[in-house]
Amino acid sequence: MAVSDSELREIALSLDGVTEKPHFDRAAFKVKRNFATLAPDKATVNLLLLPEEQELRCEMHPDCFVPVPNKWGERGWTVMDLTKVDMDIAKSAMHAAWLNGK
Repeated sequence: MAVSDSELREIALSLDGVTEKPHFDRAAFKVKRNFATLAPDKATVNLLLLPEEQELRCEMHPDCFVPVPNKWGERGWTVMDLTKVDMDIAKSAMHAAWLNGK
């Protein structure tokens, strides 16, 4: 029950119009704007969710999702733990973030 960084890349790049570019020390996935950034240790990814989506995912899967611990988190940016999330949940969260990045 984990998603590797290569599986995450595969999910992201399968979504329409997505490109991967460096973003500081992270790999960023972008449509019109960044919707996901993969941490250098490849254990977590920050996702662009709406605050309501963030709240729901954090409540449903508190072991997999937490708000980013800064002002970005207050805007919906959410950490997804790749070591704990399963593939179906990861795909769903990436799709939601992709929609928010369009």
